[in-house]
Amino acid sequence: MIFGLPALIGFLPLAIYLYLAFKGKDLLVTVVICVLVGAILTGQTPVSLSAEIAKGLQSFLGLIGFIIMMGAGLGEVLTETKVARNLVDVLIKKVGIKSQNQAIIVTMLISTLLVSLLGTLAGANAMITPILIPIVASFGITPNALAVILHGAGACGLFLGPFVPPVITLMGLTNLSYGEYLVSVGLPVAILVLLSTYYTGRKVQKQYEGVETYSQEDLNINEDFTATPETSRATFVFALVMIGMLIYGIFAKAGAAYAVLVMLVVAFSTGLAAGKSLMEIVQSLIKGSTRMFWLFFMFVLYDPFLNFVTMTGAFEKLGELLKPLIEVSGDIGFIIISTLVGVFGVSGAAVAQSVVLNDLFKNIVADINLPMTIWATVLLIGSQITSFAYPTGDMIGQMGLARSKDLKSMIRNGITITIVMIIYIILRAVIYSL
Repeated sequence: MIFGLPALIGFLPLAIYLYLAFKGKDLLVTVVICVLVGAILTGQTPVSLSAEIAKGLQSFLGLIGFIIMMGAGLGEVLTETKVARNLVDVLIKKVGIKSQNQAIIVTMLISTLLVSLLGTLAGANAMITPILIPIVASFGITPNALAVILHGAGACGLFLGPFVPPVITLMGLTNLSYGEYLVSVGLPVAILVLLSTYYTGRKVQKQYEGVETYSQEDLNINEDFTATPETSRATFVFALVMIGMLIYGIFAKAGAAYAVLVMLVVAFSTGLAAGKSLMEIVQSLIKGSTRMFWLFFMFVLYDPFLNFVTMTGAFEKLGELLKPLIEVSGDIGFIIISTLVGVFGVSGAAVAQSVVLNDLFKNIVADINLPMTIWATVLLIGSQITSFAYPTGDMIGQMGLARSKDLKSMIRNGITITIVMIIYIILRAVIYSL
């Protein structure tokens, strides 16, 4: 590091990142600033800096950024072919909602499923809310309760989807297979979040029923939808190809790169089945992907940003300083502390949070030989529960989709889920130590 500065000064780019992220500043601009600060601290020349950025294109984070772009492209194909709309319509008709309780459960399941397929909370829920609002409103469900339900249930799709960026990132960081991740990490966390959301959603519904209602305008926002033969065929092909490639990926123990092929194959097969030309499918992919280009660029820059922090020796120094604390508190203390640091101490894009958290503590994880299933749980909770612990953009976004202005109920649900998750990680830590 320049001028022989203490190694802990190497955390300056990370400190700047956390501060600006918590202040709500643009994440791409924030990462650019951090890369420049890191380059200065490590004495990079323009040539070496450009080489580090080029490495970012080939890095795991660069791959994740590209997968996010491709996911947005696939989402555009599913939107333009009406497959996503038809999936929701089919699910609702198959269930045949008959009560308020059924309406809540079906809404939660549809939100979780669609987010797990599209890999985006905001995008998937934005697609289904115009369809769901008239249905749930007919059973007297309030905007307050729907907002809570959409936030909690939709987030679970990001815990479970085989090709969503958070899951792919955690599998890449821990080398867990999808089956191992799902059974030991994703499903337990998702079930607890769903149960907590259902409980709070029912409480909020009881509190505001008859007080808050949907307007006549909201009740009329749902247009009649009839699937064409092409849409029905495309929906069948989408489901068949997606399930087939998922099963193959599990048995072949495919890595993160497999997600790119899945999205391409699913997009083209679905588009062709809907009667789209190859050029039309390509244009849809490009249209959707361009919306996420900024995120891809940001993830490419994350690689040199974190590499520069590593070069300063900051992470190694942190490990040395934390060793006495770990020796006193043991594995239980480390698991709890690292989770709390993730939830309350690291902010920004959830995928980036998990990478930052992993870089902070991976040396200690290796030293104490912590099982990857436990560490993946820490990374999942530490990166994803932040959106519940604070009134983040995700929380506010779901309020808008549900036509709710009740931030208090959203915060109540977020605090409940955060407490449940902290209790869960404490129990996992205690059980592991026995």
